[in-house]
This record gives sequence, C-alpha cells and structure tokens, in this order.
Amino acid sequence: MKAFHDADAATEIVLVVHPGFFADWQMLFDALPESERLPYTLCCGGRSRAESVKNGLLTVAELLADAPRDDARDAMVMVHDGARPLISPHMIRRGIEACTAYGTGVIPAMRAVNSLREVADPSASLCETDSRTVSRDRYVEVQTPQIFPYTMLSDCYARATDHLSGFTDDASVVENAGHSVRLYEGEARNIKVTHPDDFIIAEALLKASADN
Repeated sequence: MKAFHDADAATEIVLVVHPGFFADWQMLFDALPESERLPYTLCCGGRSRAESVKNGLLTVAELLADAPRDDARDAMVMVHDGARPLISPHMIRRGIEACTAYGTGVIPAMRAVNSLREVADPSASLCETDSRTVSRDRYVEVQTPQIFPYTMLSDCYARATDHLSGFTDDASVVENAGHSVRLYEGEARNIKVTHPDDFIIAEALLKASADN
C-alpha cells in the first residue's frame, strides 16, 4: 500500500481481502503508526483470484461514480498480488508510464534465467512424464502489478463471467476478450512469497532495505 501511495499519492487503494481475515487485517492496520495508516477501501474477496479482482472492480466503479466524467473515462487500474510485498514505487511508475504510452494493458515481466523444459503430461508427477528442452529466450516470467485502462479491464471481466476460475491473471482475461497486452520491465526483488523459504528471502530483502 505504501509503495502505491509513494508512486502516486492520488491513487485510490482498494484492498481485497477474504472476509474471514477482516479482523486480522484490522488488528495489523491498527498496530501501524498513525502516520502509516493510509486511506483505503476494503472489499470482500471471491472464491478465486479472478473473482476477487472482479469484486475489486465493482468497488472501483463505486469510487468512480462520483468522479468527473473525464477522470472516470481516463482511469487506470493496477492489480497487484499481496503475495508480492516487495514492489517498489519506481516499478509502479514505470508501469503507469507504459500503460499511458501504449493505451492498452501492460504487465511486468522478467527474462527467464533458468533452463526450461516442457512436460508432456502436466497432471503427472515429474518422474512419470516425458519432457523436452525449450528455448528460454522465448519466455518471460510474469509479475504484478498488471495495469489496464479501467473501462477495458471492467468490460473484459464482465464478458468472462461464466468461466472466471479458469484465469490465472488479468492479462489472460483481457486477451480472452481479444485485446493485446504489452510488457514492461519487472524487478528481480518483486518476488512472490509462496513457499516457506520465500519468507526468509523476503525478510532478508526487507532488512537490507531498512539498513540502507
């Protein structure tokens, strides 16, 4: 939240949280120093990531209802995963600039650094399926925030209502509706905290930032 506020203080923050964690979030927020309690709007999450984003977009629509027409028409939405807590204001600004320049959706990406193989059967265990080498030069790893013109993203989610659970990110929802998506440069430290060891890495990076 602080990174988005620092990138652009005019940004309206919509926090999408599972209702079962509302009380936990409130305890965390109340424990912050008053100077760090940034304004936000709380929204209920859905059964999947895509449903949560759609709920967030409905809240954005309510916030834009009272905005001047030009502001609502030109608004952009930045969708970011809470599992990526090391996002920087600089990267956010880079994404905003890319979305403004291209006039379409933009998503952050990093060149693949590991060797890659394609498995024949994605549902099988790794030792039970054939695989083949693929060129990593043609692949990138996608991050968030994924940034879109509000009207585009809202329309694309409205079209995909019947099969939202099949989408793993916002770019796939937008491409499903026939729009192209551009890339902008991500950051190596914008890691996704998924496995237990990721917490150790994230804590080390946060400590290094605090020490500097």
